[in-house]
Amino acid sequence: MRNETPYTDRQARLATYIQNASLDALVLNPGASLKYLTGLDFHLSERPIVLIFVPQTLLTIVLPELEAAKTTNLSDPIQVFTYGEDPTDWKSAFYQAIKSAKIEAGKKVGVEPRGLRFLEYQYLRAAAKDSLFVSAEAEIAELRIRKDEKEILAMRKAVDIAQTALRSTLPLIKPGMTERELASELVLQLFTAGSDPHLPFHPIVSSGPNSANPHASPTDRRISAGDLLVIDWGASYQGYCSDITRTFAIGEPGDEEARIANIVRNANLAARQATRPGTKANQIDLVARTVIDQAGYGKFFIHRTGHGLGMEAHEPPYIRSDNEQFIDPGMTLTIEPGIYLPEQNGVRIEDNVVITQDGAICLTDLPRDLQVIAL
Repeated sequence: MRNETPYTDRQARLATYIQNASLDALVLNPGASLKYLTGLDFHLSERPIVLIFVPQTLLTIVLPELEAAKTTNLSDPIQVFTYGEDPTDWKSAFYQAIKSAKIEAGKKVGVEPRGLRFLEYQYLRAAAKDSLFVSAEAEIAELRIRKDEKEILAMRKAVDIAQTALRSTLPLIKPGMTERELASELVLQLFTAGSDPHLPFHPIVSSGPNSANPHASPTDRRISAGDLLVIDWGASYQGYCSDITRTFAIGEPGDEEARIANIVRNANLAARQATRPGTKANQIDLVARTVIDQAGYGKFFIHRTGHGLGMEAHEPPYIRSDNEQFIDPGMTLTIEPGIYLPEQNGVRIEDNVVITQDGAICLTDLPRDLQVIAL
């Protein structure tokens, strides 16, 4: 008798989703979705790996021999097709796997548009001749978008680790240190606090004019008096992510810097208060945007209000103006309005939120006021 596991339930739900979409199979590269379905964790490399999912059929995986040991103690059975180091053997492994999975001519195969590489795709196309490969983005999103209690606990821990790391880093900030030096200290503190080795993303540490670039990379610019300092960072715990942003002032802020920080804080609060089951994603975005628009800085809020969060730092639902998706219990997302004044300074405040049956819980609790780092 097959033991019930979280992966058993996830595979059963996926089978329903793809059958409702008139798909015959789903193929996945290594990444969050493959790990979510199986517990298997691989990194993308020059050696192709692909998981083949067909409803009511054993999972099938193609992978190099050196990775095969990872599949030996799985609670859910899986068919394994391996290949050696000679690339001329790879085609045969894919052919055998496709044949075993009974993906024949005319079958409709779903793929993850942001995940499937051309490397694996070319082997799949050669082995599954005359099959139609189409996007299964909606089905995969539906599978992963609502988190269970165990997933939320892992995300709560990822938030705690990230906040602990920042608290340990703040006393180290001194005028004259570079953004790159500060980012390095933060990474060290993340690992010391207990983050998984694979961070959700490299921390953004941007000061002064660089803080007006929402996705700036740390540079050798030295942090100086009068700067606003944006720190966007996160931790991973058991494969689940946190993603937080806070903004600081180096010395007493100027009038406009203090003003935009206060506006962004108000926009963040308004959007968090509007986040509840039954609200549409674009309504949350509108609430944040309206606060900033009415303050006269609308053209400087140049990105969406937030995004989903889970095994990836960015995943559905996306909190943007064109998304009419309803927010449901179990969804986890960020609220992160910002104002960016080109060649001057920028502000962003980002929180991590879990949707409950009757509202929302904010996992992040670091101060949102513009904190001053003394000179």
